[in-house]
Amino acid sequence: MHRIWTKTLVALFVVSLLGGCATSKEKLMPHGEHTMLDIWEQETGGSAGGRRAARQLLDARQDLRRPLTADDQQATPAANATYTRTAATEIYRQFHRLPNPDLVMFVFPHLAGTDPVPVPGYTTLFPLYQRVQYALPDERTEPY
Repeated sequence: MHRIWTKTLVALFVVSLLGGCATSKEKLMPHGEHTMLDIWEQETGGSAGGRRAARQLLDARQDLRRPLTADDQQATPAANATYTRTAATEIYRQFHRLPNPDLVMFVFPHLAGTDPVPVPGYTTLFPLYQRVQYALPDERTEPY
């Protein structure tokens, strides 16, 4: 009974494999009248149709842009100054360290070495994270 199922599955696999090979490449992936160069020029603005698409993209971007107000123009130097290093801001930490809690582990009494020497139980301390992690300039570091 097991052998009949095995032969049936093998036959079904072979028939499906041969059926896949019977499909022609032209039928599966037909060629159009455009070459790859034509498509590239059209999408990158190299031809007249591409230039028209590029112009539409620029017009859409222009619609999304807004002019800077007087308040924006006055606030820009102050915002840029917060990221500039000066003697006054050199001691200010912009990237704060993230908390790295210490884990306490108790090692039970055991025998160690080639000559079984008793080692008494002891407590050891190690950090949770292997490396020091830093927060981004405006990232919150205190607990919520």
